[in-house]
Formats: sequence, structure tokens, C-alpha cells
Amino acid sequence: MTGAPLGPEAGMPIAETFYSVQGEGRLAGAPSFFVRASGCNLRCGWCDTPYASWSPEGGRRRVASLVEECVATGARHAVITGGEPMLFDAVEPLAAALRDRGVHVTVETAGTIFRDLHCDLMSISPKLANSAPSEGDPRDPGGAWRARHEERRLNLGALQRLIDGYSERQLKFVVSEPTQLGEIEGVLGRLRGWSADDVLLMPEGVTPEALAARAWVVGACKARGWRYCPRLHIELFGNRRGT
Repeated sequence: MTGAPLGPEAGMPIAETFYSVQGEGRLAGAPSFFVRASGCNLRCGWCDTPYASWSPEGGRRRVASLVEECVATGARHAVITGGEPMLFDAVEPLAAALRDRGVHVTVETAGTIFRDLHCDLMSISPKLANSAPSEGDPRDPGGAWRARHEERRLNLGALQRLIDGYSERQLKFVVSEPTQLGEIEGVLGRLRGWSADDVLLMPEGVTPEALAARAWVVGACKARGWRYCPRLHIELFGNRRGT
């Protein structure tokens, strides 16, 4: 937490902004303005936005300029994502200012940090064991980030406060193997107040071929009453920035 002044002059590090369609979750397909914060307290091995985590890019942007850019697109939905946007104090006035301009706000977070802010849809993506950097990852010599990631990736207290604090929410789990279903059930079993309709399974992968190879995810959702989460932006645009 930076302790920076809160208001339109507050700033936060931004990797990119763009206008596209939401690719994931309940609002998949909705035209949306994206604000991607630069910086993260985790280091997922399969992270598809390393320019906001492993090698954070971009400079500080004022809340007021971000809001005006959003309004200029005509977007009715905004997505505050990262990296991890909940790291930054300025996420609070940013969400409030977007609300005041009549914009629906989604916040995408790993769920390790709780903040009481305006949010129309809290999109929580708890990280499973498969998210840790592999041993020998060249980005993590010595394995320091692997250890930090494992220590930080699940904060059950913050997860519970997010579930309790936001009635419109989704719990999005990235999966690559059926064995991870038991791990998800274990996490959910330690939380209260969620419903099956809140739970989304999203196949891990950054190519249409990789996603198609994980058709077993559909069966897992049908068996549990969970939702299948597409990666529409990958299908439409491939794995590239600004989409």
C-alpha cells in the first residue's frame, strides 16, 4: 500500500489500456475498456501478461486520464485488471470515478488482497499449485519467486472477505489437468457463502488448439453445476496484447 493521495490526481502504474471485448467470465463478449495495472505480488509460471508481472512495463497514469480515455471510447463496461490491481491505492478512486460516469466496473484479482471499493463484478482467480513457476524457470534463478508465489498464492481470509463483500462475483480457476479438480474442491470447502453458479473453470492455454485439447473441462462443469469459462480473446485474436 503506497499511502498515495486518493482522488483524480492519484496515479498507478499502467502496462496498457485498450478497448476490446471481454474474453472471460460471465461478461464474455461485452465490449469493454481495459485498464491493466503493472505490478503483481505473484509470478504464475503460465502468466500470459508477463509485461505486467515478471517484467512490469509502463509508467504512472492519473486516475482522471484513465477515466477520460474510457469515456471517450463510449464503453459501458470497464475491466480493471493486471498484474494485480488491488496492490495499488489508486484502484479505489479509479473504480469510483468510473462508476460516477455510469460505467459498469469489473475488477480482476487473484484474491490475495481485500479492498472495500466500488465493483459491479468482482472476478476472483485463486491460484492453484499448477500456477507456481517450475523449478529451473530461467526467469527465476534460485527459485526465490517460486517460494514467494507458493507462500502468497492463497489467502483464505482475503478470499472470504471478497466473497462476503461482493454479491456479484465469480471464482475463476485455471485448470490444465483433471487432478486439479480435487484441489479446487478443497479450496472451496474452506470457504463459505459461495454457490456453484459462482465457480468457473477456465482451461489453461494460449492457443485455440491447447484450449480444444481440454474438452474434459466441460464434463467437469456439467458434473458439478459449475460454469465453463471460455477464452474468447484467444479464439478471436490469438495471444497478443491490446485484445
